[in-house]
Amino acid sequence: MNAVALGIPQVGGAPSRSAYADGRGAAVASAPGRTDSPWLLDTYGRRARDLRVSLTDKCNLRCTYCMPAEGLNWLPGDELLTDDELMRVIGIAVRELGIEEIRFTGGEPLLRKGIVDLIGRVAQLTPRPEISLTTNGIGFARRAADFVRAGLDRVNISLDSLNPETFRQLTRRPRLADVIDALAAATDAGLSPVKINTVLLRGVNDHEAADLLQFSIERGYQLRFIEQMPLDAGHSWTRSGMVTADEIQAALAEQFILTPHGSARMGAPAELFTVNGGPSTVGIIASVTRPFCGDCDRTRLTADGQVRTCLFSAQETDLRALLRGGGTDEQIADAWRVATWGKLPGHGINDPSFLQPDRPMSAIGG
Repeated sequence: MNAVALGIPQVGGAPSRSAYADGRGAAVASAPGRTDSPWLLDTYGRRARDLRVSLTDKCNLRCTYCMPAEGLNWLPGDELLTDDELMRVIGIAVRELGIEEIRFTGGEPLLRKGIVDLIGRVAQLTPRPEISLTTNGIGFARRAADFVRAGLDRVNISLDSLNPETFRQLTRRPRLADVIDALAAATDAGLSPVKINTVLLRGVNDHEAADLLQFSIERGYQLRFIEQMPLDAGHSWTRSGMVTADEIQAALAEQFILTPHGSARMGAPAELFTVNGGPSTVGIIASVTRPFCGDCDRTRLTADGQVRTCLFSAQETDLRALLRGGGTDEQIADAWRVATWGKLPGHGINDPSFLQPDRPMSAIGG
């Protein structure tokens, strides 16, 4: 029986099997408020398997597409979840809600004291989730081996330019060498394949697309271009200023032969292309122009304990209040299930009524 026959709306194209069945193959009913499944399901049949955990809203770079030069008003320390609170929530997510991957994000997660120990504690959970990290790379090189020993499985490192002056212009910091060292250290520590996240800005670094891909191919990194999203603190994003997926492909095609990879995305945001016949690949995450909301399998926890079902959510569910108010594990799990059940079909960026969320990316977690 197909999705239409089941009454499941098709979001972003025809859904995969996982888009209209829960983890056990049972069709998902569309009754409002359904919470009888142990998993994190929504009314469109999507199941959340990937938890993004923001450890801090602070960052040691000031990327122009993210925050102002002076930084932001950071969350007060007492509003952040403690390590023990984080472990309790992550444990509930893994044991009770079927989460299979934990990705630590920020702000810049390496600014969180005790992050290595925290990863080690997550690695001891049963069942053990896959553990990954998204970082700007500053300070990662000297700690890469510690992260691997603790249990880190994968790392994504942001790199938007290979030119020191352009890097300084974009991040307002002269730290390109630190990022290059972080990439090499990640490979040396056994975290291959190391992934690079790149955002191109029109008239700033968009001419570097091919150079960044060549750099990645030569060193065995997996490059992912990400369309700039309306998540900047200054709300200055414009559609005309965004470098689109089509433009990125066209720029790469001038020097490389790109062939659609053909593998199922399975919730992964990147559309993969084989480069020059392989084995190297490049990914393009077209969050704006080719939204993949219909296959989204993510849920997010902010550093101050709020559940967000989408990067662009206008609503949050306060788990911190439950944690600190004596809530049981089952109450916390149920609140999370209810929040997920109400997840919207898509982010709505292309809808005229779309409003950018109040929180910027640094306060949400990527």
